[in-house]
Amino acid sequence: MSKTYTNKNFDKTSLDWSLIQSDLKIKLGTDVYESWIKKIGLFEEFNNYILLAVPTRFIRDWITSRYLDQILQTIKKHKKEIIRIEFKIIENKNNNFSSSIEQNKVSDVKNISFITDSYLQYNRIDPNKRFENFLIGSSNKIAFEASLKVSENISYYNPLYVYGGVGLGKTHLLNSIGHEMNKNKKVMFISAERFMYQFVKSIKSNDMVKFKEYFRNTDVLLIDDIQFMNGKEAMQEEFFHTFNALLEKGSQIIVSADRPPNKLIRIQERIKSRFSGGLVVDIQKPEYDLRKKILDHKIDELMSLHSGKLDISEEIKDFISTKITTNVRELVGAINRIVSFSRIYNKLPSLAETKVILKDLLNLNENTVTIDAIQTIVCKFFKISKNEMLSSRRSRYLVRPRQTAIYLTKLLTTKSLPEIGREFSNRDHTTIIHSVKTIEQLKEKNSDMKDNINKLKNIILYNRENEI
Repeated sequence: MSKTYTNKNFDKTSLDWSLIQSDLKIKLGTDVYESWIKKIGLFEEFNNYILLAVPTRFIRDWITSRYLDQILQTIKKHKKEIIRIEFKIIENKNNNFSSSIEQNKVSDVKNISFITDSYLQYNRIDPNKRFENFLIGSSNKIAFEASLKVSENISYYNPLYVYGGVGLGKTHLLNSIGHEMNKNKKVMFISAERFMYQFVKSIKSNDMVKFKEYFRNTDVLLIDDIQFMNGKEAMQEEFFHTFNALLEKGSQIIVSADRPPNKLIRIQERIKSRFSGGLVVDIQKPEYDLRKKILDHKIDELMSLHSGKLDISEEIKDFISTKITTNVRELVGAINRIVSFSRIYNKLPSLAETKVILKDLLNLNENTVTIDAIQTIVCKFFKISKNEMLSSRRSRYLVRPRQTAIYLTKLLTTKSLPEIGREFSNRDHTTIIHSVKTIEQLKEKNSDMKDNINKLKNIILYNRENEI
């Protein structure tokens, strides 16, 4: 019989979270503290890691990507045994985050099976990934409808196999099913990688009986990224028997992967056959309308977080929706970059600036930007010859184009200062530094210079000569 999670591995020397927050406020500054750190709460503390609570997934991702190392360093000053931080998302429905944390501690996922002192605690269902906020288009409608049916009628499709590329919403659907069925069923949600870890750990500790008990006594088993089970014969053997045992007792199985069952590599044929025997649905790349809907939804979410200070133009939204077609994560990443730019420079980027900000997401190859191309384009723009630009003459009508070309070379290539100097008639690297600083200063003071730089970047990166 499954055991619910307990605090047996809780360390008695508890952290004082208010002291840690005070240290972080000093270390990171008041602005960062008020915007992000203040929104973190201590949920639970273990022997060598802690579980922190945040109100939204966006805040978790932002903190993880920017401040996690500093937070961990500060925590280790108070308790050196802590080596890892994990996050739990708790929606703040009562405008009192501390109260929300305490309520969640009392009613925390009672129906989800856990193995005490294991990494399974990492796989708690994310309450922010629900059917209600899964955006639907023609590319994912079938997968959404099938997932909804499974959550309403246990064993309606069994197993349900959802596949698609990275960042298309497979994990969101599995979370949604788990979140819905957790209301009255015992749910086990785990990635194939974590399943493998627990399997190996159970073998080493000679505790396979407990492993079988936990995984075969659940009403709903959700396994994410099943393709990572490839090649592990002993684990596949155990998974096959667990799979059969759950089907026999009427439990629901939902699996996600990055490819259809018949394309799985180094997975036993009998397992692939079991997967194919259920309902197999795919999620395709999002179409334009869905990409636009996702962008609008994400922007609305960020506007509520930043008090409505994010008014991105339709032109930029259309550009992002048209150019970024691979997956949802890249769309969200694009918006996060624009938000970051707007917070740093206190303004929204222009279309030309947006193209530079998203250069790597738009699959631009930096190696195609050459110094010779930059010089040619700048000379054409300012209506001078390349010989004039590279000459030693210091006439004003030549100096500005020359400095502009040097600035763009530094900005758009990876060439060193001496390399740039050699390409500009063997000029000294101090001349290159002076040129770059001069253009940066002029951009701040002169709107015409700023517009010219943006137009030139557009031409160099995108060959958009008609935008001059």
